Order: sequence, then C-alpha cells, then structure tokens
Amino acid sequence: MNDLFRIILSQQRRIVTNIDPTKWTIGYCTNVHAGTDMKSIQQNLERFAVPARIEAGMDEIGVGLWLPATAAAQLAGQASDFAAFLGKLNLRPYTINGFPYDNFHQNVVKHAVYEPTWEDVSRLEYTQQLAEILAAILPPSDGGDGDAEAIGSISTLPIGWPTTGADGIAADPAHRWAAAGKQFRQLANYLKDLESRTGRRIVVAIEPEPGCLLDTATDIVAFFAKELPEADHRRYLTVCHDVCHSAVMMEGQADVIAQYADAGIMVGKVQVSSAVVADWQSMAIGRRREAIEQLKHFAEDRYLHQTMRLSATGQTTLTEDLPELIAKIAKDGDPVWGDDRWVVHFHVPIFLERFGHLTTTHADVLDCLRALVSNDQVQFSGHLEIETYAWSVLPEPMRKRGLAEDIASELLWLRRSIVESM
Repeated sequence: MNDLFRIILSQQRRIVTNIDPTKWTIGYCTNVHAGTDMKSIQQNLERFAVPARIEAGMDEIGVGLWLPATAAAQLAGQASDFAAFLGKLNLRPYTINGFPYDNFHQNVVKHAVYEPTWEDVSRLEYTQQLAEILAAILPPSDGGDGDAEAIGSISTLPIGWPTTGADGIAADPAHRWAAAGKQFRQLANYLKDLESRTGRRIVVAIEPEPGCLLDTATDIVAFFAKELPEADHRRYLTVCHDVCHSAVMMEGQADVIAQYADAGIMVGKVQVSSAVVADWQSMAIGRRREAIEQLKHFAEDRYLHQTMRLSATGQTTLTEDLPELIAKIAKDGDPVWGDDRWVVHFHVPIFLERFGHLTTTHADVLDCLRALVSNDQVQFSGHLEIETYAWSVLPEPMRKRGLAEDIASELLWLRRSIVESM
C-alpha cells in the first residue's frame, strides 16, 4: 500500500470516530468473494474480512453474507457454530444477500443470476432457509434505530427477468406478478411464525434491478399495492434500494425514498453501490472516442451490464447489456453523437468520482444518504451494505491495491459520508 493511501486512511479514521454505531449498521457484501461452500466462505472471511476490519481500524465490521444454496444447505443445524466463528473474528452478521442462488463467480453469470425466479418454489424454500440461518446467527439488539428489537434483512430478486416462449411471445407480466405474489405472501406467513418462535424479525427486501419485471420504484409500489397490501405482509416484506440500479434507471434518490415512504413500504436494506457514467455532451469528439475505448474494458463476459441511454431530446432507452452497444459501434460506427449520457450497471468503487473520461454515480450515494436522514416518514431498517461485487472484473488499472484494503477504504468512505449527511 502506497504512502498516499495510508494518509487517506488515517484521515478517514480520525473523521469517523464519533459515529454512533447504534444509528445504522454498516458493512460490505461478501458476494465479492468466490466460493459456494462453507469451507471456502469461512476461508474468505478470514482472508479478506478480518484484514479489512484491521485496515479500517475498526473493532468490528458488519458483513452482508452471501450464502448460495450449497452453503445454506450445509449450514442446516450448524448455524450456532458459524455464529461463534463470526463472533471470534469480530464480524457482525446483520443481512444476507439472497439474490444470487448459485455460483456468482462462474465464468458467465449474465441472466442465470435471475434463476430460480419467484414463481419457482425452490426460490421460496431457499429464502426460508436463509431466514432460519439469519435468525440463528443474528446478534441481539440489532435494530437499526437503536431499539431492543432484533432485526435482520435478506435481499432478493425482483421476481425475475422477462421471458419469451418458443412462440416468441413474452410471458404475461400480470400472471408472473400474481404467481410471485402468492409465494411472497406464503413467505410473510413463514416469517411471522419465525418471529414468534425466535423473537427475531427477519425482513425480506425485494431489490428492483434494470430490465427485470420490477425495475423502478414505481413498479415496486404497484406490486405491493396489488399483491402485498396488508400490514402483516409489509412487516416482513420490504424493498432493497440499490443505489446503482436506481441511478441506471435515472431515478432521483430523494424521489425514490419519498415514494416508498408515501406507500408505507419499509426500506429493509440499502445496497450502497455506484454505476459508470459516460457524459457524452461534456466531451469533444476525440474524447468521446477515447471514452468508448475505456468502456470496452467494462464490456466483460461474466455479469450483465444493463445500460440506460438518455438522448439529447430526453428519451431513455435501456439496452440489455453493454457489449451490445460496443458491438454496434464496431459494426455501424459511433452511435453516441445523438445521446446525452449513458449509465452502465457496473458496480464500481463507491468513493470513485471520475476515471479517465468516464464518471460515476458517486453523487447518488450521497443523495441517498441525505434523503434517508432528511425524510422523517421513511421506514428504514438502518442496514447499509456496500455491494461492490465487481472488483475481480474491474479494468486492471482500477485494481492497484489488495481487496482487503479496497474494502476498508469503502467502509471508511461510507462512514465519513454518513457523518457529513447528518
């Protein structure tokens, strides 16, 4: 680690020492680490999470656990041992990322991350299994508002990706909403029973994502109104607000938080994340060409990188994956001259504002924090989870430090930003 970075870390540590830890719970999502079984998950926590905690100068850090189906099955009946393991390492479990069901680090993930969908009973059973695990390992008194309630959160996918049958006709979204809604209501009943058995309130947070059946705050509000209208549903079923996803959909952060507050939908978790921005109108033609060369490095094969295009006339068009646009450039010439900006679903470090000719939605993270602080009507668990899962596929120049140090720098930046938002 170079001297400049040590100075930055030292400055951040001094700034964040006065944070009230009972206000919000802050951690990072462990889906950044490969490994689908409990042995590799524990090894990764020892290899990366502990050094990140030490590097950040923190006695304890939150970990948003990613437990794919294989690991979740291995934990059945063994959760107390895992809780002891986490406690020994001073790692605080408070949330689980239940979105990726299978191997999130295979060579090609793309649309596979949306399987199984919420129409499939295996998705319900997996989420129930995660809830049992989290209830068993959740430390006491983990209410985000500092009360005595033990609460944990699990993020999950927004039903699934739109599908098309062999006849080329898209599946009816209303039918898919209804099928998913039925399973979510079963889940709410299960979580109610779990709370009565354990005293632990586990909330499942539906995470809108660009291109999915629910990809905006408006979709979430409509889905809850139609399928999850009752108070018992909403005690346990909430929304996961991913800042990057919302930014790709070009939603205002304060507007989104206000929509959830007005609809009586709890924000069960905020995933703190940032997207890539190509602000074409601020670039000369030569710079645009150089920016396109930069973007090519983000058109990688593992994850889906949905890209929203904003035209000079204010029209928005969502492209399913960035490589489609890069291929179109190679085939047809440069299509960006009529566009104002592109926002790319690629989780980049949350403290990063600009690199080369590209920028980020870094400011949206700050807007989100301010909205959570200033909107006294919003119901918020207090769970903040940094989800920069794409470190391993970032362009090489952006990966100069070790992963533990990168995680530490994001944790410190977020803690400092919360102080500045208050």
